[in-house]
Amino acid sequence: MDIFQTIILALVQGITEFLPISSSAHLILTSQVLGWPNQGLAFDVAVHLGTLVAVLLYFRQDITNLTCAWFGQFVGRGINHDAQLGWFIILATIPAGVVGLLGKEFIEANLRSSLVIALTMIVFGLLLWFADVKNKGQKRLIELTLMGALIIGCAQALALLPGTSRSGITITAALLLGFSRQDSARFSFLLSIPIIVLSSALLSLDLIASASVDWQALIIGSVVSGLSAYACIYYFLAFINRLGMLPFVIYRLLLGAFLLALVYI
Repeated sequence: MDIFQTIILALVQGITEFLPISSSAHLILTSQVLGWPNQGLAFDVAVHLGTLVAVLLYFRQDITNLTCAWFGQFVGRGINHDAQLGWFIILATIPAGVVGLLGKEFIEANLRSSLVIALTMIVFGLLLWFADVKNKGQKRLIELTLMGALIIGCAQALALLPGTSRSGITITAALLLGFSRQDSARFSFLLSIPIIVLSSALLSLDLIASASVDWQALIIGSVVSGLSAYACIYYFLAFINRLGMLPFVIYRLLLGAFLLALVYI
């Protein structure tokens, strides 16, 4: 890839990773529509690490509190809300991890088409709209239960389907459970951390057999994806209560309709 392609793909990854519009779908479509070659495993790892650094930096205080509280319970400090939330994040990650390990090859071989992306964009976009409209926004994250965390975790497993959106489906599930937009997004972003770590680790294992690495593309990709992801998190959380989910729903529906037109016309 040249520098222009590297920057564009890194921007796509960084901006769409935490918005409810599916980063995997946009990376697939960007390459297919523009006729660019596959960016390769090394680049995938680099941009994922960039987004990981972004979410770790943005939620550094939350992560510090969660980590200290989670380990603190084993040295006699008891289980407080942060320790409990840490357990919920771990347990909610299991469904996606299991489905990813068992279904990754099948999904990549059979479900990365424009038709699948179009349908998931539309279906899960409408579900996000329904959840947002029906949501009363009364529950706070401190009220999250084990069952609620597992429901959100099972919803996250659906994000393995291109076009679903990991953040979109987890925010949808949280909204349907009655949590506020702000807390739904916050839990979704915290829940992204172990998933990004696991996916990067799996990609790295596949990468071991790779012969050559374009270090310039990797460095540019990781930096651009990290900066754009950090900005995306900041502005999304800043405006989510004011804008709601409707702009993202409209975008998903328009993109889904456009893809359907390309498939059938």
